[in-house]
Amino acid sequence: MSLKPQLEAIIYAAETPITLEQMTQLVKETVIAEGVADEAEMKSRVRSCLEELVAEYGAHEHGIEIRQVAGGYRMSTKPEQHEVVRAFAKSLKPPIRLSLPALETLAVIAYKQPVTVPEINDIRGVDSGGVIGTLLDRKLITTAGRKQVIGRPILYKTTKEFLMRFGLKDVNELPSMEEFEKLVAESFQSELIPAESAARSSGIPESPEISESPEADPSTDSLSEAKKAG
Repeated sequence: MSLKPQLEAIIYAAETPITLEQMTQLVKETVIAEGVADEAEMKSRVRSCLEELVAEYGAHEHGIEIRQVAGGYRMSTKPEQHEVVRAFAKSLKPPIRLSLPALETLAVIAYKQPVTVPEINDIRGVDSGGVIGTLLDRKLITTAGRKQVIGRPILYKTTKEFLMRFGLKDVNELPSMEEFEKLVAESFQSELIPAESAARSSGIPESPEISESPEADPSTDSLSEAKKAG
C-alpha cells in the first residue's frame, strides 16, 4: 500500500495533532516494504510524504488543509471556509462560553507566560483569581510550577488545548496583540455576545457553567496593558 494515502488517513482519523514520530511508527512496515530500513531514512521518507500532502491540500480547490499544530499534524478548515463551518458546528452542539474577564485573563497569560495571579491582577487592574478556575476547567491553561519569590505563587501557562483552539504550532507563533484580539473575537465573540446580552437583560449570570468570583467591570485597556507590560 502506498505511504501517502496511509498518512492522509491517519491525520484525518486523529482526534488530536499527531506527530511525525507517531506516524513513522504506524507506517513502519510500509516504509520497510519500500526498501527503507534505517530509522533516520524512514523518518525522512515520512516527512517528505507529509510535505507533499501539505502542498497538495494547500491548493485552492481544497476546503481543508494539513497544518502543523501543537507539535503535530492535523487537518483543519481553511480560513476562507470558517464562516460556513462555524454555522454548521453551532447547529450540532452548544458553544464553549467564556466571559470577557476570562478572555482578558487568557490573553495576559498567553503573552506573559509563565505568570502569576498577582502579576495578572496588576496588568488587568482587577482580581483575576476567579476566572483562573474557569480557564483551568476549559484546559486552556495549566500550572507551571511556582515563582521563587516570597509566598511562592503558582505560575500559569497556556496548554496544548490552547494551541489547538487557536491553530498555532507553538507559542512562538502567537500573533501581535491586535491580531490575537481578532482571533479571540472569531473564536469566542459570536458565542459570548448572546450569553452576555441575555444576562444583562435578565439580571442573571451569563452561564451556569462558569463560576467566577465577582469582579469590577474589566477595563477596556486590559489587553493593551498586557502588550505594554511585555
